[in-house]
Amino acid sequence: MPPPPPLPEFTKSVNLKYVKLGYQYLVNNILTFLLIPITISILIQALQLGPAELLNLYKSLNFDFVHIMCSSFLVVYIATFYLMSRPRTIYLVDYACFKPPCSLRVPFAKAMEHGRIILSSQPKAVSFQMKIIERSGLGEETCLPPAIHYLPPEPSMAAAREEAQMVIFSAMDTLLKKTSLKPKDIDILIVNCSLFSPTPSLSAMVVNKYKLRSNIKSFNLSGMGCSAGLISIDLARDLLQVHPNSNAVIVSTEILTPNCYTGNQRSMLLPNCLFRMGGAAILLSNRWSDSRRAKYRLVHVVRTHKGSEDKAYNCVHQEEDPEGHVGISLSIDLMVIAGEALKSNITTIGPLVLPASEQLLFLFSLLGRKIFKKKWKAYVPDFKQAFEHFCIHAGGRAVIDELQKNLQLSAEHVEASRMTLHRFGNTSSSSLWYEMGYIEAKGRMRKGDRVWQIAFGSGFKCNSAVWKCNRTIKKPVDGPWVDCIDRYPVHIPDVVKL
Repeated sequence: MPPPPPLPEFTKSVNLKYVKLGYQYLVNNILTFLLIPITISILIQALQLGPAELLNLYKSLNFDFVHIMCSSFLVVYIATFYLMSRPRTIYLVDYACFKPPCSLRVPFAKAMEHGRIILSSQPKAVSFQMKIIERSGLGEETCLPPAIHYLPPEPSMAAAREEAQMVIFSAMDTLLKKTSLKPKDIDILIVNCSLFSPTPSLSAMVVNKYKLRSNIKSFNLSGMGCSAGLISIDLARDLLQVHPNSNAVIVSTEILTPNCYTGNQRSMLLPNCLFRMGGAAILLSNRWSDSRRAKYRLVHVVRTHKGSEDKAYNCVHQEEDPEGHVGISLSIDLMVIAGEALKSNITTIGPLVLPASEQLLFLFSLLGRKIFKKKWKAYVPDFKQAFEHFCIHAGGRAVIDELQKNLQLSAEHVEASRMTLHRFGNTSSSSLWYEMGYIEAKGRMRKGDRVWQIAFGSGFKCNSAVWKCNRTIKKPVDGPWVDCIDRYPVHIPDVVKL
């Protein structure tokens, strides 16, 4: 007797992808499914009543003039209290990114030639720099300030101020032109730059240049690393909550001139290979009149600080090497610490942005691991259901690779980050805005799209901002990407042989 035919495999007979989609739709719309039958039942009962019965029902309620006035007053009072107490909506009207002139580009050949000349007595340090650049993911068009092009570099205070003026004023001029904003209409000014903190401050430099009002609320943030741009967004949001009908301008940059490391310590040579010129100016507003023209609406800002742990505090540290050269030392534990900070951050932001279906799956996974210990596989929430676009700080190839792997993102989701790193390098806190510019230049930003910005910084910090697109954004006719967007994305090899 021949054996019975085998049963079809469940995974082949049922498309699990559609089962999961059905489950997600059911859970995410559970209230709708519960309310629909109740609403239909009430409507059916109401339609069965005639006009006379409805009139008798109204009269039976015994509403007199006093009751109607008191009820109306109560409704108006509750509505007014709600409108006055709810948080103000913060709009991102527009932003502008600094585009360095072509004369400041640093192709690989030039970078290595300068390295050989400056570190002529340290061939191992030169070889180490070459290996880093080969694997960095940077392209041939990244730029460094004029003082670092000299042999040897001339990191003077005057040169640093010139770089700051070039970057900040260029971004500010472009922003004012794009938004038709008058300098006198700026109510709040925040400038963040980690490593260059002159006196007078950079924010005072902007006030002086544009002759801003004497009662402007200005702030200068320093020493807060590559995530300082989102800290500035958070500060601006808090200020706009208590100052109605106001505009806030944020300038995010990193001035490289005084921070070129000329020693031979490997942990301190890394920033030389990755950091490049860049800056951005952003206009935020809480004015209702800006709601139509604004590009985005701020939804959440989540900040995570791991500075209480010594290892995290010291993993990005400005210090002197044994020969007295000042530089930024990067610990070998940096990626591990960044992963822990990211885990804390997404644990906080997950319940705010994830649909109910993903939150339930994560909860079931957590309970399963508690009961069955490590035998139960951990469930990684699918953040692709919460966001259409991801802007991961272009701190380096390893940072982007790690987040793509941990968040299970596709190549397209991290395309903006990789291409920004390739075209502009690590521009510190401003890199997120070059990435937003890339997505817009590709024509991918649609009304209702959600954007997740993720940045890491010294201290150690991981900060996130969530934006919702206010209107479909047309491809820009200007900006840092306009002359090169047609040739992106480009293939970036694992190793570029120099």
